[in-house]
This record gives sequence, structure tokens and C-alpha cells, in this order.
Amino acid sequence: MTKTLVVLVGPTGIGKTDTSLKLAQHLQTEIISADSRQIYKELKIGTAAPTEEQLSIVQHHMVATHSVEDYYNAWQFEQDVLKLSNSLFKTHNSLVLTGGSMMYVDAVCTGIDDLPTIDPELRQEVMDLYDKEGLEAIRRQLKMLDPEFYNQVDLKNHKRVMHALEVCLMTGKPYSSLRTNSARKRPFNIVKIGLDMDREELYSRINIRVDQMVKDGLFEEAKQFYHLKGENALNTVGYKEIFAHWDGEYDSKTAIDLIKRNSRRYAKRQLSWFRRDKNMHWFHPNDVAEIIKFVELQLNIV
Repeated sequence: MTKTLVVLVGPTGIGKTDTSLKLAQHLQTEIISADSRQIYKELKIGTAAPTEEQLSIVQHHMVATHSVEDYYNAWQFEQDVLKLSNSLFKTHNSLVLTGGSMMYVDAVCTGIDDLPTIDPELRQEVMDLYDKEGLEAIRRQLKMLDPEFYNQVDLKNHKRVMHALEVCLMTGKPYSSLRTNSARKRPFNIVKIGLDMDREELYSRINIRVDQMVKDGLFEEAKQFYHLKGENALNTVGYKEIFAHWDGEYDSKTAIDLIKRNSRRYAKRQLSWFRRDKNMHWFHPNDVAEIIKFVELQLNIV
């Protein structure tokens, strides 16, 4: 029987965890998380990591596997998941990959280029340039070193522009020359499920979830890692707003409001990204029966 990876994606706060549990239970299989922050064992509340009860229902992989001080990227995730899936497919005909980290999902489905690890000192130099002279200074250097990628990248996305410049400086080669942009063939079928709902409903869920995180101890969790706020693992919604509050930029209420706003903005970006995939099949998270029926048809389960 052909092996199949069922990919379940959607924006933050939409209910991917509950839906993936029901789907995996029905398929009698296991779950691989494609969440770039849930891999960090110290971050439970702010990443909405699966609870101990949820983890006991279905075997999960790629959850709490690394420390916030570990360097980890999408290419490493691709290699780890391909090795893991090869092992799990020996005893399962299907697996569920679920998460909202766009690059991690794409890495598994289509592959990602093996780009060099950036030297911390070089990364700090680029960050210092950004802090002192702004994004325009980064853009100018990128345009000089790699005009091809400069004409392709979203010039408002400071993270992508800065990363491209880092690679140029690290390798002495244009970032565009190191990207193959060719989809890799996988030894398994891929079925893609996207979760979506009315915008007001989604944003309300996000706001409620942030309030619950605060009640569950988000500020207390973040406090443990304030001294590590420069780590990439902590440069994420929920933690960076709290760190800025402790740096004296605004009060705690404003921090919470900003977490909600930035979470909503992230959800919008996620949906825009996933909607570009013509192979994505969309459902409301409450339509679990329809999702299961659709997956069964794809798997030829009678």
C-alpha cells in the first residue's frame, strides 16, 4: 500500500491540535509536529504546545526535542522528519504532519536548500547595522551583492532581507545562486488539508487564547528566559512583546494587546502563504467528519 503523509495546516489558534488528534486517532497513526517553536522543551505556554493529556492520546514527534539555546532551522527539520517518517512508515500506512510554520511544512513537502549556518558575530553585525541605520541600509547592501534576489524578495520583510544579506556575507556568493527552488520528489504521497474559518471567529479565538495563556502563566514562563531574549527561539510572538515590556517600552496591558494584535497578523500571513498552494483542500476545523471522509478517499480506504 502506498504510504501517505497527511499534512494538516492552518493559522495560529484555529484548532489544529484537536483536529489532528481526531484524525490521527481515526487513522490509527502518529503525529509529527511542524511547529518551529514547539520543538523547544522549555516553551510550553507561549507555544500552545500539546498538553500531557493530548500527548498521551496519540504519539507525537518533534515536540520538546530541543533547548531554546540550540540552533535549529527548516533544513535540519526536513532532514529529521524524512528520517523519522522513513522509520514510522515501516509500521504505518499514513502519518499526520501538523503545524503552522510555513517554512517547516514546505521543507518536508518540497524540500529546502542547505544554506550555511550564520556565524553569530556576523549576525550581530547585520543586526547592529539594522538597529543603527535601518532596513534601507540592509537593502542597499543586498542590492549590491545580490541584485537578482533583491528584485524578488519582499523588501518590507526585514527578516528575509537580513537573512539574505547574512548568507551573501557568510559565503561570498549571491544568496540567489545557492537556492535551487526545485521541488524534491518524496517516497510517499502527500495530502494537504487547510483549516480556515470566518475572520471574526478566528480573531476572537486568538484573543481568548492569549488571555488564557496569560492566566496559565505566560509572563512567569517568559521571565525564566529573559536573559536569553537574544536567542532566535525567543524572537517570536508572545515572548518578544513581554521582553519589550520588561525593557520599559510599555506596560503589561499594552504587551498583552500587542500579543493579540501580532498573533492576528501572523495568522493572516499564514493563511496568505497556505492559500498559494493549489493542492490545499480547505475545511472548517469543526468539520472533522468531512475531513476524515476526504482523507479516506485519498487513501483509498473503503
